[in-house]
Amino acid sequence: MTIRADQFDGTTLLGTFARSGDPSIPIRVAAVLFVTALTAAAAQVSIPLPFTPVPFTLQPMVVLVGAAALGSRLGPASQVLYLLAGIAGLPVFAASPVLPQGLGRLLGPTGGYLVSYPIAAFVAGWLAERSFDRRYLTSVVAMACGLAVIFAFGVSWLAWVAQPSPVGLSAALRTGLYPFVVADALKIVLASTVLPSVWKLIGR
Repeated sequence: MTIRADQFDGTTLLGTFARSGDPSIPIRVAAVLFVTALTAAAAQVSIPLPFTPVPFTLQPMVVLVGAAALGSRLGPASQVLYLLAGIAGLPVFAASPVLPQGLGRLLGPTGGYLVSYPIAAFVAGWLAERSFDRRYLTSVVAMACGLAVIFAFGVSWLAWVAQPSPVGLSAALRTGLYPFVVADALKIVLASTVLPSVWKLIGR
């Protein structure tokens, strides 16, 4: 894939740093790899819950903050790379005694959450390119929109697609949304402070 300089919006945090400093493609590649690695690391900070196959992790926060910093092209790229690493068998998905690593994880009950990451990253990155990440309240909106994508995919997958057997919408809401929505909302409230604080520090 060829990356052109005009594909990068200077209104993103990465674009601003790149244009004011080193505009080289290796810097941008390094940023993508960094967010990919952070996503994998966040997956390892997971808490299994006895009443659901979906673990509690820090990944949504990393996905959305990373995407807001990278923008609507590189943010999704970091998550596609994360998924490809997982499909290849690297231990980047959350540790689980019952869910396999590799492609099987995407087919299972947590697959919808995982495959939503590039789309959620696009949404958060697209809004960040329109300066939603520069103020706290609009940053909350951008993060909440991305989180809504993650939950929509995750619950729908759990309800109708997940292997070995879908559980239906009611059970999917009970096991894939209700136990997590408050905690994830709190994570968004905290995560939304990150980029506005950085913009303030650099005087933008």
